[in-house]
Amino acid sequence: MEGKNKKTKGKMSRRDFIKATSAVSLAAAVTRVGPVFAAGSDKLRVGLIGAGGRGTGAAMDCVKSSPNIVITALGDIFKDRWEGSLKRLQERLPKENVGVTPDSCFDGFDNYQKVLASDIDMVILGCPPQFRPMHLRAAVEAGKHIFMEKPVAVDPLGVRSVMKSAEIAEKKGLAIVAGTQRRHQNHYLEITKRVLNGDIGEIMAGQCYWNMGALWIRRAYENWVNYQTGDWSDMEWQIRNWLFMTWLSGDHIVEQHVHNLDVINWFIGSHPVKCMGMGGRQVRTGPEFGNIFDHFAIEYEYPNGARVMSMCRQTPGCADNVSERVFGTSGMAYTDGANGYIKGANAYTVEEESPNPYVQEHTDLVASIREGKPLNEGKRIAESTLTAIMGRMSAYTGRALSWDWAMNASKLDLSPSRYEFGDLPLDPVAIPGKTELI
Repeated sequence: MEGKNKKTKGKMSRRDFIKATSAVSLAAAVTRVGPVFAAGSDKLRVGLIGAGGRGTGAAMDCVKSSPNIVITALGDIFKDRWEGSLKRLQERLPKENVGVTPDSCFDGFDNYQKVLASDIDMVILGCPPQFRPMHLRAAVEAGKHIFMEKPVAVDPLGVRSVMKSAEIAEKKGLAIVAGTQRRHQNHYLEITKRVLNGDIGEIMAGQCYWNMGALWIRRAYENWVNYQTGDWSDMEWQIRNWLFMTWLSGDHIVEQHVHNLDVINWFIGSHPVKCMGMGGRQVRTGPEFGNIFDHFAIEYEYPNGARVMSMCRQTPGCADNVSERVFGTSGMAYTDGANGYIKGANAYTVEEESPNPYVQEHTDLVASIREGKPLNEGKRIAESTLTAIMGRMSAYTGRALSWDWAMNASKLDLSPSRYEFGDLPLDPVAIPGKTELI
């Protein structure tokens, strides 16, 4: 697709990113750091990188999670995004929890560097998933505790980077918690504890779903109008419309369905070893919807031979289902956003309500920092992200593939050659049987 203008403000190459996020020595990278707070208090200063709706929501959830949390810096590629975020934080949070000023707000592709260089103890990473590996690496090297939204990469190279960053964070004593809130939700914790204890026997099969209606349709049309009128370059349109761009979101199987796949991996206690998938683009066919699919169906095979059928769809007028189910040799377990139960010899139903999981994940993160026992979910969420990525790769190409190949041999890198506002042709929609497996 040809670009509509040739703006180049804010340009940065991938080489610039690598240099910027690798500026510390190996010794500095693994130096252990202890709990860090504002001098003489237990105040935790938090910066936000990626000031869209989810990032701003995560910042508010963080403030609600524990006393003495102060948001002190905001960053986003676009100025209007941090301006909107600052206004929302000031309107919805107590004044003492918002220490942000226009001088501590940053835009451009290098905004993350400026946030990390400001006076913060912890950072929330909320940019589109394409940027997560580089932002995580920079945050770890800067010695910051981290909350990062899911997913954490869009391709195998990004997953490998996240795993390396998680290892360095472990050595440095830094906390990393991911935005997979089910891991912090009471009924999921109770059911999983019993499944892992053997209450349903050995898991032999399962299903998981994120089937829902249309998403961001109006925004996609509005963004398309701005792009067509020449107000935005290719790069700006794609980033503002990131949900519909594979290179930015990973497609909805990665960006959204990763929640359910993470639960399945949790239940089974392992990532899959193989997958075979299919999918397509039947309803959202216009150019305003970028190059992602609107439905997927993937079969995953786990180390013990268990097979799990995974489905996700974003189509209006169809039945919705967002849930997980596994079948063992002596029972079955079911979970969704509100319920959890086990049927069989060890039947169990979760009856007590869970605290807000979007707040609880921050509560657990902050508590781990203050107790000097930092949580580190980096490797686990990287594995769940790769589970989703290999499903997408299989569906896009029509090929079966193994975990070992995706993890160790795939050279797929969806990053653009340069991060700048200007021309950026969009890859065509994948065609199974024709799209190359890389």
